[in-house]
Amino acid sequence: MMRLKTKNAIKDTVVSIIAIAIGLIIIFPIIYCVCGAFKTESEFLTPNLLPGSFSYTKNFSDALRKGDLLRYIGNSFIVAFFGTLIRMVLSILAAYAFAYFDFRFKNVLFFLILGTMMIPGDVLLATNYLTISKLHMLNTYFACMVVSFVSASQMFMLRQRFMSVPRDMREAAQIDGYGDLSYLITILIPICRPVITTLFVHSFINLWNAYLWPLIVTASKPAMRTIMVGITKLNSWEDENYQLVLAGVCISLIPSMILFIIMRRNMRKGGMEGSLVG
Repeated sequence: MMRLKTKNAIKDTVVSIIAIAIGLIIIFPIIYCVCGAFKTESEFLTPNLLPGSFSYTKNFSDALRKGDLLRYIGNSFIVAFFGTLIRMVLSILAAYAFAYFDFRFKNVLFFLILGTMMIPGDVLLATNYLTISKLHMLNTYFACMVVSFVSASQMFMLRQRFMSVPRDMREAAQIDGYGDLSYLITILIPICRPVITTLFVHSFINLWNAYLWPLIVTASKPAMRTIMVGITKLNSWEDENYQLVLAGVCISLIPSMILFIIMRRNMRKGGMEGSLVG
């Protein structure tokens, strides 16, 4: 018995060490970015990881001023928030239809939608750009977010979650006079809040970090650029300011971190608490 406990303790210790090592490897770029953002230009050329002092904040003020990052942060927030909101609404409605409604070619359409997940996004860049250009929507917020309105992966995950809710609950709600929309808003969404919140945060971060598509559709109007595109203005071949770039990256991480901190409680919650609503 003692040998078994010792063996389990050694096994847990090894697993913990490996997990910590992998975690440090994953988080090291963020640590390097934060440390580099507080370095002076001369300190950045040294091999030391830590800066001389974390009180040197000139890089952040210079990044905000030189790169006009406040403007780009506002653009990114509009694109990420409203793009995510529309994506979630469409994904929830589509998932509800595939989970509860019966119609012709339902399975065929479902698998066709899932098939779009196998198409690399870069393959559609040219056709999407031509479409937006012909519609005269370049250099607009709509152009930056329209390609993200539909997400097959989110629709699939929400459908699977909706199908895990007992159908008897929908039938009981219909007996009480609930229609499909009222049942969805009042009962189903509160039950599935953790999944919806997680997908919302994931979608927001993806749209916030988008680079290539916003760069293409806002190329002729710099004022419409997003934060990730704007950060590239802080560095050029003739003026290398890597410490300003790292400061800009740190600034760009703040909204995502705040959103995660606010939403993390709902992301952890689960269960059927929404079933008692109404």
